[in-house]
Amino acid sequence: MNWIMLTWCLRLLTSGVLLASALGKSLDLQGFADVLVTYRLFPDWSLWLLALGITGVEWGLTAWILVGWRLPTGALLAMMLNSLYAIGLIVTLFRGLDLPNCGCYGVFFPQPLRWYSPLEDLVLAGICYALYVGAQASRTTLDTVS
Repeated sequence: MNWIMLTWCLRLLTSGVLLASALGKSLDLQGFADVLVTYRLFPDWSLWLLALGITGVEWGLTAWILVGWRLPTGALLAMMLNSLYAIGLIVTLFRGLDLPNCGCYGVFFPQPLRWYSPLEDLVLAGICYALYVGAQASRTTLDTVS
């Protein structure tokens, strides 16, 4: 298997999804904060900071994965972020809340919360894990193979 080619494809896919998410949220941060209200998980005073923080982390991970510096670490952080998103969506589904927009891509591309929404984030987490494995494998050289 050509790990370098696979890793590049996974980098582009992962950073593309993160970029779309960060851009959608950045275009209307107040709208994204308003979406966070619907989850009823966070105190009102924290919503604006949370919206800024989530968007900032997504922008940072987009750049990190595209640049490729310490790529395995960036891939693991992206995996953790998507896993946290999945957990938040699962908790919200179990609470029986009806969200017309989960906020995954901000307010300009609204996606309602459905039973399969957490699965999408878990698939993304799996892709990030594959990126981690590919990044580790593509760093292997002949002199380090035992």
